[in-house]
Amino acid sequence: MKVVIVNCFDTYEDRIDLLHDYFIDKGHDVTIIQSNFRHFKKVKRTESKQDFIFVESKPYYKNMSVARLSSHYSYAKKAFQLVDDLQPDLLYVMVPPNSLVKFAAKYKRKHSNVKLIFDLIDLWPETMPIGKIKAIPPFTFWKLMRDKNLKYADLVITECNLYQSILKNVLKGIKAETVYLAKGEVNVESHPMFNKDEIHLCYLGSINNIIDIPQIKRLVKLIHEIKPVTLHIIGDGEKRDDLIDEVKSTGAIVEYHGKIYDPQKKQEIFDKCQFGLNIMKDTVCVGLTMKSIDYFQAGLPILNSIKADTSKIVEEYKIGINVAGENIEDIAYKVANDNMEKLLVMRENTKKMFDSLFSLDAFNRKLHDVIKGL
Repeated sequence: MKVVIVNCFDTYEDRIDLLHDYFIDKGHDVTIIQSNFRHFKKVKRTESKQDFIFVESKPYYKNMSVARLSSHYSYAKKAFQLVDDLQPDLLYVMVPPNSLVKFAAKYKRKHSNVKLIFDLIDLWPETMPIGKIKAIPPFTFWKLMRDKNLKYADLVITECNLYQSILKNVLKGIKAETVYLAKGEVNVESHPMFNKDEIHLCYLGSINNIIDIPQIKRLVKLIHEIKPVTLHIIGDGEKRDDLIDEVKSTGAIVEYHGKIYDPQKKQEIFDKCQFGLNIMKDTVCVGLTMKSIDYFQAGLPILNSIKADTSKIVEEYKIGINVAGENIEDIAYKVANDNMEKLLVMRENTKKMFDSLFSLDAFNRKLHDVIKGL
């Protein structure tokens, strides 16, 4: 079978690599069509990669801009010219951008025999922190570009159950399944070592405008009033100085480690910490974060404000504490007073849950189950 995967963003490439390996292992011919513009770094990609075709794309330098929308639309048009040449049996399309849904639907209408899968990794404009303006034009037209064309899919995959809940009216009559994000195995040694007289927390990932810095500050302050707190930060972003300054203002210590790509070095920091922070603004529409999966893989329980999928997982598997405004004083007390035995049990629970839901084996099993009936 000839499989063509269409993807715009290098930020989705971990999932693309998992899909590529899955289909190759099944003996299929796989081609990935992808933009040559790196979204985070805002630079052109120069290196090649086996089975990838990188499409020349217009650069853009602001995440909210006409230039970005134009770049995505132009890329989608070029990508589907390549799809037309390749004539796949299975067409697997990563969404967003929403323009890819429009072009994929058009291709499906002309080639009814192709099996079409949409994989919704994000929802635009729903997940964007732009307030009420997402409910007016042009954002409503942008949303419709996706919603009115999803019906042409043989299968819609979502990266979390929350997205199916949001799109429940659009997805009526369409086969839809959740396939969680996943991470391949890393070879690290883990030796958790806590100081019972101190609390060490970790923040991992992008430090941007969707993390809830006031909530993090409040939580750290309340814990620090009971026991000294050190916050370890791994990552970077435009709100880095704000986060550091606000946490330091509570009297807590901040250790800024910058970006770390070595899994063992990250694990050594995680092993000092009782919890990882997974705290975003209430307005953020997300059911699962990649940072939380990194924590889970390392066996680090989380302090979590993400609703839907993550909240349920924390509750069901007992792998941390869900943070809500009304119970934050109680949470601070629990964090400051959890004993070593309880923390080690939570770590063991976290590792088991990761293997069950987010490991490479879990991803491959779930993907096999959802596409075998196509």
